[in-house]
Amino acid sequence: MLGNFKTFKPYYKSTMVLAGPVVISQLGHTLVHTADSVIVGHFAGTIPLAAVSLVHAVFMVVMVIGLGIAYGITPLIAQENGRDNKKECAILLSNSFWLNIIAGLLLFALVYFGSMLAIDHLNQDPAVVKEAKPYLLILSLSMLPLMVFSTFKQFAEGLGFTKQAMNVTIWGNVLNIILAIVFVKGMFGISPMGVKGVGYSTLIDRVLMMSVMMTYVLRSQKFKGYIQYFKVTLVDRQRLLKIVRIGAPVAMQYVFEIGAFAGASLLAGTISATAQASHQVAIQLAAMTYMMASGIAAAATIKVGNSYGNRNLFRLERFAITSYQLVLIFMVITASLFALLNNYLPYIFTSDHAVVIIASQLLIIAGLFQLFDGTQVVGLGVLRGMGDVNIPTIITFIAYWIIGLPSGYLMGVVFNWGIKGIWYGLTLGLLTSSLLLYLRFQLVIKKKKIQFEQSMFK
Repeated sequence: MLGNFKTFKPYYKSTMVLAGPVVISQLGHTLVHTADSVIVGHFAGTIPLAAVSLVHAVFMVVMVIGLGIAYGITPLIAQENGRDNKKECAILLSNSFWLNIIAGLLLFALVYFGSMLAIDHLNQDPAVVKEAKPYLLILSLSMLPLMVFSTFKQFAEGLGFTKQAMNVTIWGNVLNIILAIVFVKGMFGISPMGVKGVGYSTLIDRVLMMSVMMTYVLRSQKFKGYIQYFKVTLVDRQRLLKIVRIGAPVAMQYVFEIGAFAGASLLAGTISATAQASHQVAIQLAAMTYMMASGIAAAATIKVGNSYGNRNLFRLERFAITSYQLVLIFMVITASLFALLNNYLPYIFTSDHAVVIIASQLLIIAGLFQLFDGTQVVGLGVLRGMGDVNIPTIITFIAYWIIGLPSGYLMGVVFNWGIKGIWYGLTLGLLTSSLLLYLRFQLVIKKKKIQFEQSMFK
């Protein structure tokens, strides 16, 4: 055992150094919404908290489409950097910049013209819908700055520079929390805004984060060797398609998973506002650990992509195994915390006793699916690093929309097990995804070894 640890020690260290800042940066997306839930739950009440849950269920699906598209550049940058092709990295950045601006505008339109109309027909509590609409509109305005921020964040992370995005995220979240309290509660002469207040704080936060991240990448000496080739006019169809071929399937992977959880929130809303608020509390805690696991997965994509770019399959496999091991250790710790503190953690979000009781029960289930959630997101990250995105997309669709959500509906609504039945279905979906993605990795790495060996003898 000790010998095995010594063998993998350099890989653990290298992955953790890269993953640490990415974990915090990835966590920042969720912390924005977590802070919204905490502030609204304490200062506005259960109906507004249910409205936050409804909006996040709708908006998160749209947001992850954007993040997936933006993510398309990261494995490509990692692979080109592995080949020491700085000019191609700069050209990819230029194409990603325009692609993400267009995507940001289209996603805003999707929220404004689609979700704002559809929200009236989701069989939700009318009081909840009334609170949700203005919040959803304001939040949708933050899509464009979020996409531009993600452009430069994913470029920097693809090159292995992760700390600046972490710093921007930390300070952005501090600002978001301060502004949200001021706006929601009403302070310093500002009238209480309720749910709309957290929307305004998020919008301001994302505009500032975009400005800082863009300035850093374009002005820092760390990127001078790349940015000297960067021009916004360096846009061509082949590069755009290259990014889309990675980004679009990644976006769909996010949509299938996050969409299933959004669907679970809507199912919870058909049970009661209390069940929906309880779901929001538990899912926000689970989302925090998921985003930290996705940080490890992002590091896996970079390390695997870099190794794949310079055709080092031995190093690639070691980084993949290391990432799986690290996420399992992390998820066991968080699952234990959920199980031990399940009666106390919900009070972070609300003092409503009925919501706390249900949420504490859901956290026990969350403790179980943490393990599967962590391994499936790392599996996706490893496969993205090798450019394998299409089959994993099909896997996520089957896991969440053929198995997870339907079984959750069956157990939660048809069998009348309530919100816990819905969460049992989500757990089954995560288990399916985790297992199939690991088997896919084993198959792909075996094929790549054969291909690389054959190319050496040609």
